[in-house]
Amino acid sequence: MFQFAQRRKFFFLFSAAVIIPGIIAMIYSTIEYGSPVRLSIDFTGGTLMEVSFVNNIGEQEIRNTLTDFGLDDYVVQRLDPISTDEIDAAEGIEPAGSRWQIRLEDIGENRLSNLKVFLQQELGEFWSPKSIEEDPNREDAITSSSVSATVGKEVTRAAVLATLAVAVIVLSFIVWAFRRVPHAFRYGACAIAAMFHDIFITMGIMSILGIFFDWEADALFLTAILTVVGFSVQDSIVVFDRIRENIPKYRGETYDIVVNRSVLETIHRSLATQLNAIFIMIAILLFGGETIRQFIGILLIGLMSGTYSSIFNAVPLLVSWEKGEIPFVNREAKRKRKEEMAAIS
Repeated sequence: MFQFAQRRKFFFLFSAAVIIPGIIAMIYSTIEYGSPVRLSIDFTGGTLMEVSFVNNIGEQEIRNTLTDFGLDDYVVQRLDPISTDEIDAAEGIEPAGSRWQIRLEDIGENRLSNLKVFLQQELGEFWSPKSIEEDPNREDAITSSSVSATVGKEVTRAAVLATLAVAVIVLSFIVWAFRRVPHAFRYGACAIAAMFHDIFITMGIMSILGIFFDWEADALFLTAILTVVGFSVQDSIVVFDRIRENIPKYRGETYDIVVNRSVLETIHRSLATQLNAIFIMIAILLFGGETIRQFIGILLIGLMSGTYSSIFNAVPLLVSWEKGEIPFVNREAKRKRKEEMAAIS
């Protein structure tokens, strides 16, 4: 039988080996870029463009054209086709073959005008609901507006508050649900610790990828973080709930054995559920579009971390707490351990 609780120090060391480089990367990124992870224009501000083409232009063509123009900080996203009302109003003009949203850094009015001309030269004619006679240049095919960095800051603040609220709610719920189990607070605290473990790993790896591969955090990154929080907490609760059920059933067994038994009884469910999601994400990562690749990659990292932490961090942390191995807590257990060691010696 695999002993999860007995190998807890190894699991803690493995997590530290992953988290510490991420923390170092976040410190470096803060010094170099002003934030723990590199930020996209969703947070730094910039220009938002919507472009419609007569031809069906692909995403990679857009990206290559923007790079040829000299831009390296942008986000490209395909929009829905032109609506039926717009097509009817076009008086016979064919609808756009493709419609795109492009988010850019603040490049100034003159350079933005040059970019519009460059896009038309490289990618073909723009489409506008107006006829050629009404609008020979079809300027309505491109709309642009400024993106304020304030919006990104507000979204970040909301995400941080949501994470803290989740931590408080989950802690309160577990304490109430486990009220018949000794030391119910420990279960909630360990689940929250595993959650922050996953957040640190996800942000640390994102910081490393930002330094070496220019990955930038956008609004979807916050979505991925909040999704990881949900995965992590749910998985930890499943394992803890089985421990709660087994404690009264196996009163003659030590806490280590009860915990180990509970993990073995639930691990197949946890792995089966998470592996299904992981395989789907890998498929999307390999065959999906460039726009969502970074989001799926971060989500995949967070999901794998959540699966690991629920079994190999939250549960061993619970055992360490019970045995008095955590500094400044459970001093009674520490005293008993010292007495047992003294008696053995």
